[in-house]
Amino acid sequence: MTTDFHRIRRLPPYVFEQVNRVKAAARNAGVDIVDLGMGNPDLDAPAHVTEKLKETIGKPRTDRYSASKGIPGLRKAQAAYYERRFGVKLDPDRQVVATLGSKEGFANMAQAITAPGDVILTPNPSYPIHAFGFLMAGGVIRSVPAEPGPEFFHAMERAVQHSIPKPIAVVLCYPSNPTACVADLEFYKDVVAFAKKNDLIVLSDLAYAELYFDGNPPPSVLEVPGAMDVTVEFTSMSKTYSMAGWRMGFAVGNERLIAALSRVKSYLDYGAYTPIQVAATAALNGPQECIAEMRETYKKRRDALVESFGRAGWNIPVPRATMFAWSPIPEPFRAMGSVEFAKLLIEKAEVAVSPGVGFGEHGDDYVRIAVVENEQRIRQAARNVRRFFEQAGTTLHNVVPLSAAR
Repeated sequence: MTTDFHRIRRLPPYVFEQVNRVKAAARNAGVDIVDLGMGNPDLDAPAHVTEKLKETIGKPRTDRYSASKGIPGLRKAQAAYYERRFGVKLDPDRQVVATLGSKEGFANMAQAITAPGDVILTPNPSYPIHAFGFLMAGGVIRSVPAEPGPEFFHAMERAVQHSIPKPIAVVLCYPSNPTACVADLEFYKDVVAFAKKNDLIVLSDLAYAELYFDGNPPPSVLEVPGAMDVTVEFTSMSKTYSMAGWRMGFAVGNERLIAALSRVKSYLDYGAYTPIQVAATAALNGPQECIAEMRETYKKRRDALVESFGRAGWNIPVPRATMFAWSPIPEPFRAMGSVEFAKLLIEKAEVAVSPGVGFGEHGDDYVRIAVVENEQRIRQAARNVRRFFEQAGTTLHNVVPLSAAR
């Protein structure tokens, strides 16, 4: 039997797996790795949410198939969140669908709207599903910059002028995973105007809406008048409520696009386990102090990372949002590329990070550092890094020939 299946052939090797293998080998050898790689929240879900889950499990009918698009109470709770947070009114029945995390929502939206050969504009670097969801659906990816500046619009203009066929959609992700850059409402207004002029669908990933540190809550593109005509936005409870393993997210926006997503999902799943949906409803409708506490925890960790790594000789730009720092590889190691540098950090500093190239070829001069360990562990990582840097000048030639590392 051939193993060269068409859709699998369109996917590159999973870059992160190379680093994961080195990390697993080190741990098997008893090494204490400070893991700042995967964006996997280590905080607990709010107590009132887990209590609601326990309370609901075992009640009559909760073990049966649930609703693929989400139980009505959950969709109403998400609509209420959008109204109080963004001032955006949504019809819970026609403009909101619950997804099994925002990742699943993106992948199934790609299945719903993509014909073979359709061109999609995606940021580079960006979260992998933004590109690979469309590749798996038979689409073609054309890159635009991750930064929400003038060059973003220049790239979109070039794509519209020179792509055959013309692009059908543009993906946005602000606050950005992995770069942590943020966008304002003026940028979104320009994107919506461009999309309407050029008949583009706007797909916005707002998973980090509540993880901001500068006192300026990130806006939703749906706040732009008329954005609803062309936009679907994806959010997630993974980071906001530290519910990553619960797999609960949402797609909201244009009802024709939401209907298309709902139809695809109806063939593929019966929705999340009902008690999880009930508990997620409690999270959205209940006390929100837990979000401010989560934000403060990540802010302290971010500050510890920037300060301690800076003293270790690695200057990290201060991220304004997300749980990530997008960190240039220090100059002496840059020629190695992000995969080899990430592997070297595990071997020599006992610290795991994500190689930037895993988010697109334009990320290869960077690594993504996730603040998913406590401040003490982050400072321990910085001490390890400092020791490695101090020794690298005399020992690096024994590790990897720099001339051969390109």
